[in-house]
Amino acid sequence: MPPDNVLAQALIVRLTSQARCEFVAHEGLQVCWRGFGGGPPLVLLHGGHGSWLHWVRNIEALAARHTVWVPDLPGYGDSDEPLPGGGLSSLIEPTIATLNQLVGVDTPIDLVGFSFGGLVAAHLAVQRPRVRGLGLLGPGGHQSRRRPRGELRNWKAAAQSADAAALDAVMRHNLAMHMLHTAAEEIDPLAVQIHTDACLRTRFRSKEISQGGGLLAALMQRSGPSLLVWGEHDVTADPEVIAPTLADSLLDCRTRLIKGAGHWVQYECADEINALLLGWFSRP
Repeated sequence: MPPDNVLAQALIVRLTSQARCEFVAHEGLQVCWRGFGGGPPLVLLHGGHGSWLHWVRNIEALAARHTVWVPDLPGYGDSDEPLPGGGLSSLIEPTIATLNQLVGVDTPIDLVGFSFGGLVAAHLAVQRPRVRGLGLLGPGGHQSRRRPRGELRNWKAAAQSADAAALDAVMRHNLAMHMLHTAAEEIDPLAVQIHTDACLRTRFRSKEISQGGGLLAALMQRSGPSLLVWGEHDVTADPEVIAPTLADSLLDCRTRLIKGAGHWVQYECADEINALLLGWFSRP
């Protein structure tokens, strides 16, 4: 195994060994939560075709001050599939119910969501009143103009044929087109491994929901503070268009643009995002 691949695997193994892994049931459905650190609870929600490892470069920094809880949302990773046909609510209801079993119904939490997980987080913050601070990174559901960098490629044939080189090439291409501003040939093995494993284990289709809107409507029902962050080169939105629209429509909203980053902003600019989130959630 090449040295870069060994380092990637070592980081995942280290995080996995640090995690307090909890399978929490709600109405026969188990949601897998991983807990890290100690302090006020901070919940991180991954994006579509993702897993808890969307936060691989953030968990340890945030866990220095918080008890970080990271689920595999229903239909992803190690969690069970939600009931078919339930849409967004089929994810939100078991996520809230199992979270409350972990931290308590009346316990205030801070909450961050990435991409599709940002839309989930916005709705969760409405349905679970004790959400103190909210951070959304490249959230879905905004229904504004997207900026595609290129076409995504289908990876299923390479996966079914067990062609590792072809699968690696497709995943690198898709990461460069959609997730990262980095050129495909420069994307590190950790990102490729996380994205590949997550895609192979995704059973919930989020694309139509994420592109169907609902972000602003959800945020307008919330009275607490919200932080909205985009990478400068995020292909899922034009921050110069969507950020002012949301900021003007919401009572307590801050927006931030991260230079040099694509959509997976907390991976590509981890140090900047970690400092930003720690500062945001330390507000009185």
